Amino acid sequence: MSCWQTVQDYGLRAIGIGERLLPREGFDLCQQFTLIGSGLIWNVYFGLLALLAGFFIANAVALCKASSNPWIRKPAEWFVLVFRGSPLFIQFFLAYFIFLRIKQAGYMPWLTSAQAGALVVLVLNTAAYSGEIFFGALRTVPRGEVEAADAYGFTGWKRFVSIVWPTTMRLAWPAYTNEAIFLFHATTLVFFSGFPTWRQQGDALYYANYFADKTFNPFIPYPIVAFYFILLTLALIGTFGLVNRRLNRHLPQERRTRLKFRPNIIR
Repeated sequence: MSCWQTVQDYGLRAIGIGERLLPREGFDLCQQFTLIGSGLIWNVYFGLLALLAGFFIANAVALCKASSNPWIRKPAEWFVLVFRGSPLFIQFFLAYFIFLRIKQAGYMPWLTSAQAGALVVLVLNTAAYSGEIFFGALRTVPRGEVEAADAYGFTGWKRFVSIVWPTTMRLAWPAYTNEAIFLFHATTLVFFSGFPTWRQQGDALYYANYFADKTFNPFIPYPIVAFYFILLTLALIGTFGLVNRRLNRHLPQERRTRLKFRPNIIR
């Protein structure tokens, strides 16, 4: 079988298009690059949707934490504590068993699927981390900017949207970029948690594990996964860098914050 035929057969296998049976022999580089790249589709799916939904929840969490009302502030603080204080892998397992009980009770059976249930966990997890980042940035908004907004007659919601929130995003964006990168890396945990795969349609690490088991050689498939995620990380840094440039467009060149990737050692 030619490499092009392998790409045609397995390039979209992870989403149910193409050959349903996994290869049983050969296991050449073309097969491994193709199937692992196919599985990366799910990593991008989880990462993008969790990032988009988590961004809005994180902003709400940051505002709730900054509230002077304890009935609003305390739930946000506990939310952040629970999801930042426990390992993501454990959150996947606990969430699966909770969703399984809900399914057994006859409600929302789709929550036990990785595509939905694991996505919920990732959204809540990144919302907690991002919410803390935004809260820290919100507290460091220069007081002079707020006073200037008051002097120009900006109050309430108008002041927040026009002055406070853009400054918060500008201050938080470098740290938020690292959170986004780690979120995409964390998607590799989904199919090793309690959420089962459907028809062996797993993510990049799922296929890498399959090839490692079949060839007894982990030094080929796992570096391929690393290669794909390095490319994904570079794409994220480039995209977030464009947003960062937009947020800092009013500052002199020497005062603009450059994005730097700083991996988290412990999550």
